[in-house]
Amino acid sequence: MYSSNDLIAIQKKTLRTLVSGQVIAAASLASAVTVGAYVIQNILGADTAWSGIASATVTIGTAFMAQMLSLVMMRKGRRVGFQSGYLAAFVGGVIAGVGAEKSQLVMFLVGLFLFGNGQASNLLSRYAATDLADVKTRASAMSRILFASTFGAVFGPILVVPAERVGESVFGWHKYTGPWIFSACFFVFAAINVMVRLRPDPLEVSGGLKSQNVAGVQPPKFRIAMQTIIQSPSAKIAIFAMVVSQVTMVAVMTMTPVHLRAHGHESVSPFVISLHIAGMYAFSPWVGKYCDRKGRYSAIAVGSILLILATVFAALAGESALLLFPALWLLGVGWSFGLIGGSNLLVDSVPLESRVQVQGTADFLMSLCGGIAGFSSGFIRRAVGFHMLSNIACLLAFVMFLGVQKAQRNRAASSASAL
Repeated sequence: MYSSNDLIAIQKKTLRTLVSGQVIAAASLASAVTVGAYVIQNILGADTAWSGIASATVTIGTAFMAQMLSLVMMRKGRRVGFQSGYLAAFVGGVIAGVGAEKSQLVMFLVGLFLFGNGQASNLLSRYAATDLADVKTRASAMSRILFASTFGAVFGPILVVPAERVGESVFGWHKYTGPWIFSACFFVFAAINVMVRLRPDPLEVSGGLKSQNVAGVQPPKFRIAMQTIIQSPSAKIAIFAMVVSQVTMVAVMTMTPVHLRAHGHESVSPFVISLHIAGMYAFSPWVGKYCDRKGRYSAIAVGSILLILATVFAALAGESALLLFPALWLLGVGWSFGLIGGSNLLVDSVPLESRVQVQGTADFLMSLCGGIAGFSSGFIRRAVGFHMLSNIACLLAFVMFLGVQKAQRNRAASSASAL
């Protein structure tokens, strides 16, 4: 048994460890994914409609690996799950780098799929931050993890050019090989960090690991997890908010570098993406505090409004890069509100013994839909233009706004009838 002081100390240590891992892994993910579309264009041609497949493959890999890593965590705890995810991402990064070097599309995509383990691990870290957190501070604890990603994710794209130059001049690699190889190496440090420092395991201390074993939970079955979600109206709106936020963000973000390159602004792309990622993570402490004080539904509503504004700016950008700076920044902040609000609403809505299983399924749905959005975004942009892609994303964000408003009314009506 742990005393309250022990639990507080373990929670602080857990957050410090997760924060360190987020910084390292976020830098790795951001620097590599920034050039993913360019590798596809080099292999298939600059005018290919398949440029979004790079981001889509990473995101779909994230979806499936979130399920697998959740299974590992249910059986072995958070530490082993994160360690496995980061090491698999290292292998994926190396394979992707070799594929980029040899212009082998299949090899490159296989590497990207495995590389998704890194993003899956980072996403699941936000849940690990809440294992020992009080219900009134869960969003704040989660936001600390997302905030840590700022330092790695913002500077990651800026490191792309140095990685390209070192790869070319020192090793004689292709221009876009270096970012993948160097990014893969970062994941080794992320794995060592959790292996050494994430002790004791927060899921085990919270009783979550014990409850999984006592309940005889087997591999996280999608059908069982979905039944748990469907039984809770709050869990349903939480999943809906997470999915729409991810789809909207991925669709526009994936095609922004391609759109900029098409209009002669490739050199601006890393800075636009860095600002976008800053929006995703840098303001998360304030997003978390807002979520704890004003409620999960209010945070989701704010996120939907910001996503609407972001996609309107993106649609109006045209050939100029100027409007894409505020557009991508708002896109990131809106995603942050939607993710933090939805994730915490999900944690609040399901029992402890089902929590890890539902978390993995939620991230599977979110990442899978995001992957589909990233894959289709290239075809949509080529068929009807970047502005129409942004308009479609705007419509989705508006549906999200209407959905959360309806959920709030139903919740208020249920509370009033209970009285």
